[in-house]
Amino acid sequence: MAVMNVNPTRMQMTKLKKQLQIARRGHKMLKDKRDELMRQFIELVKENKKLREKVEAQLEECNNHFINASAVMNKKALESSLMSSKHQTGVEVDGKNIMSVDVPLFSQVHGSDDGGEIFPYGFAFTSFELDDAVTELNSVLPDLIKLAEIEKSCELMAAEIERTRRRVNSLEHVMIPRYEETIKYIAMKLEENDRSSRTRLMKVKDMLLEKAHGYSEKYN
Repeated sequence: MAVMNVNPTRMQMTKLKKQLQIARRGHKMLKDKRDELMRQFIELVKENKKLREKVEAQLEECNNHFINASAVMNKKALESSLMSSKHQTGVEVDGKNIMSVDVPLFSQVHGSDDGGEIFPYGFAFTSFELDDAVTELNSVLPDLIKLAEIEKSCELMAAEIERTRRRVNSLEHVMIPRYEETIKYIAMKLEENDRSSRTRLMKVKDMLLEKAHGYSEKYN
């Protein structure tokens, strides 16, 4: 691991030690965030799987009703029966925050409370199979909206988990080791400088003692 390009001084080492402490604390917080995101993500994935299976079964049932209706009704009559729907529905979008991830909340908004509006035709010239198909399709809509909400939340959380994982790995395998190696390098340099300083001082001391000894011999 390459050390940082810094001056090997005590002030710089103190600064790096503080940065290392902050990096370790940030690493722990990000790991905790990643673990909690993973826990909630797994719960959402399980819910998504269960709801998707339910929706697929409902849509298959709805499709079977439409197939039965098309078998007993004229194609033109079937198409014209579904052309003039009065039923209006929409989706209201809100949001919530999960571990700094803004995920959507979708809720169905009805244009009217009249349940009969889901049938865009009169019952005189249509089959009960078509009624069952429209009823089934209407009942699956809330689950479809919920499924869209969960899948979008999973997508956003997966992206945040990946970003957090990269930050954790960067701190764990790059930044923290680099701080540690740089601090170790500075400590070795400072120790080397201290030894050099002590050596120089000892040489100066020896020179002074030798000089003082020489003077004393001269005067004797």
